[in-house]
Amino acid sequence: MTEVRYQMLRPEQIVARRKECPVVYVPLGTLEWHGLHNPVGADTIQAEGLAVLCAQKGGGLVFPPLYYGESRVESLMEAVAADREKIAEKMELPAENFEPDKHPFTASEQAQNYHKLLIHILAEAESLGFELGVFVAGHYPLIDYARAAVLHFNKRRHSRYHGMLAWAVLDYALIEDRYDYAGDHAAGWETSHLLALKPETVDLNCLPAKGQELIGVEGKMAPQDASAEFGRETLAAAAQVVIKEVTHRLEKRQVYHGHGRSLLEGLWKNDKDKGD
Repeated sequence: MTEVRYQMLRPEQIVARRKECPVVYVPLGTLEWHGLHNPVGADTIQAEGLAVLCAQKGGGLVFPPLYYGESRVESLMEAVAADREKIAEKMELPAENFEPDKHPFTASEQAQNYHKLLIHILAEAESLGFELGVFVAGHYPLIDYARAAVLHFNKRRHSRYHGMLAWAVLDYALIEDRYDYAGDHAAGWETSHLLALKPETVDLNCLPAKGQELIGVEGKMAPQDASAEFGRETLAAAAQVVIKEVTHRLEKRQVYHGHGRSLLEGLWKNDKDKGD
């Protein structure tokens, strides 16, 4: 397959792909418990996998994925899950390691630091000549941080009139009307993605019999029912919509310049020349 990862390419390769399609995808994830059967980098692996698929099928490049920097005391299984003590036990860690007073920054400070980091990344992408920067959130809570950073960045006068437009996307949110089980945590949806992208990191034999207790797994579709085929199907479906969104933003940038309009989605459906 075509190499689209920015860090793996030489300058002339980057320039050629950027000229052809000036979009860069930035995968956002974390290091978090995803059951006994999945790798802890599951969210980031999925975000990068979707980003690479979009770039290969629709053009553009993919920045290195971001595993770090998000809040470690909020929206994290190790910190807030009902069975967090069982998760800690399996990781052979004290549960109190994830309590707020064990961290140098408060929850608010961690959120602010991450917000600044995301804006900084967008500014870096802009300086490297891209016309559209897309955050791909693999860890679902990060979509809110990504959208906040996008709004902040797009509000800059330079970016708005002369620089780069930014957008943020969450895979299942684009296609949840097509699937009953869209989006979960380490259950059938995410496990299927991992089986499609990095099957060597998944071990379904680590799961108990179907119907028995699962630690740190949330979702309607049992992970035992996951399959690489389903993962490929849903990733392809999400990528198809992302590419339509990206194409519309590149071709009709002015539509997204208005206050609060940069996060609007589905506007391409109104263009008769775009089809479905």
